[in-house]
Amino acid sequence: MKAHTKETQATMTPQKSLQFLKEGNERFQKNLKANRNLLEQVNDTSDGQFPFAVVLSCIDSRVPAELVFDQGLGDIFSVRVAGNFVNEDILGSIEYGCKVAGSKLVVVLGHTACGAVKGACDDVKLGNITPMLSKIKPAVKAVSETSSEKDQSSANSTFVNAVSYKNVALTIEKMKVDSPVLKEMEDNNEILIVGAVYDVSSGKIDFLD
Repeated sequence: MKAHTKETQATMTPQKSLQFLKEGNERFQKNLKANRNLLEQVNDTSDGQFPFAVVLSCIDSRVPAELVFDQGLGDIFSVRVAGNFVNEDILGSIEYGCKVAGSKLVVVLGHTACGAVKGACDDVKLGNITPMLSKIKPAVKAVSETSSEKDQSSANSTFVNAVSYKNVALTIEKMKVDSPVLKEMEDNNEILIVGAVYDVSSGKIDFLD
């Protein structure tokens, strides 16, 4: 499989881009890989890059976007921060990927058993981790207010995972509010913004579209 070029990127619609990632995760779950020569892709992308998607995911070492979606060099922009939230810098990066570099899809990818979510559930206080976790607290509060779970700590995986899903949804909402650029692009059907959650126990990605 070749690296994307300007011409092949132009053929990618938002829906086709989403299908590419879904098919890639299916290959990953079956321990299959598309046939790629990575060194050839290094050469092919040396003069430019034409990714078709931007993936905002957690820094968790078990969820490398390129691997779980079975993508190669130059295929996706990978934005990573603990808890997969957005701020000004992250939104600027995503805007660059879509408005400037031509990506057609934005995926906010959370995951089960997320350490950042667990920290937010437990109200962890530690250095710069404290303000970082505050970005996830709205999801904890939203789930807490509607959940029948008595244990709402990191020890309750059901609660933690519910917060992970909610955090993805709230991140997308905030993205559209705080980035008129991305909101306008989606309204014009230039891009698609979707949420997804990766299961660390199975390798399966649950798309929320």
